[in-house]
Amino acid sequence: MVSLLEQAMSGDERAFARLVDPHRRELTVHCYRMLASAEDADDAVQETLLAAWRALATFEGRSSLRAWLYRIATNVCIRLAERRPPRVLSFDAGPARDPLGDLGTPTTDIAWLEPWIDSADDPADLISRRETIELAYIAALQHLPANQRAVLILRDVLDFSASETADLLDTSVASVTSALQRARQTLAERRPARSQQTERATAHDQDAIDAFVDAFERGDVRQIVALLAEDVRFTMPPLPAWFDGLADVTRFFAERSLLTPWRVERRLEVNGQPAFLGAQQRDGRWQPSALMVFSFRGGRISWIASFLDPRDLFRADR
Repeated sequence: MVSLLEQAMSGDERAFARLVDPHRRELTVHCYRMLASAEDADDAVQETLLAAWRALATFEGRSSLRAWLYRIATNVCIRLAERRPPRVLSFDAGPARDPLGDLGTPTTDIAWLEPWIDSADDPADLISRRETIELAYIAALQHLPANQRAVLILRDVLDFSASETADLLDTSVASVTSALQRARQTLAERRPARSQQTERATAHDQDAIDAFVDAFERGDVRQIVALLAEDVRFTMPPLPAWFDGLADVTRFFAERSLLTPWRVERRLEVNGQPAFLGAQQRDGRWQPSALMVFSFRGGRISWIASFLDPRDLFRADR
């Protein structure tokens, strides 16, 4: 009986699609970690699968098909990352602003880090790696050179061995080991001491989000403030403005944001963190206006990452 791989290698496109489809989701998450953009990750996976289709006749089976696809995808991402500016958070793009002052205009001059909307059908092995999809982790990865980023993800996230990683990247084990040490050091300096998964395991984050949603929809600034950390931050790309500290975030909610009614359209998980899609009432209609992602520290909300005009983020309903 002819195997699916043999059918694909003989030129059967439908067989090829069936062969690679089980790997598509995890490849997309891998490319997102590398590129910090869901759109760029989709493009990278498309390029990966096209390259794999064209090169399938050269696949000799010395490694698994999964490893071979990761080899192609990683090198596609390295090329893309080296040609494009790294994705950044608001903190990296400029100083905090006055919450009642000029918020700036939406800018595409800055390559903003994009959120990843979790899917209910994520495989279990991806669910167990939620720490490595969190916003702060993805942002920290962007401070690594593309090659170091690839090495760290392959070794510490995907559990490829040093020799397998060296083979995937066409380099030596010594180079992989050196790059991994440098990448780990940089990451340790930039990521929080505790992951959001750890914070969520030791705090009643769901109760806090329930309370925030209730207060947000009622415009109850006092209740919102009671849930926030003293050094809370509020970001809202693609606007360059962001706010630092409880006083400024309070002023933004009280004297700007909540002057217009809001409601929560949908509760979600985004980058392994609690989130919701908020709609704002404009001209008598409710319009999706912000995807708000929450980070916690010590049981309080320490960062609200509000991604404005989020409609494009749901084009594939990730």
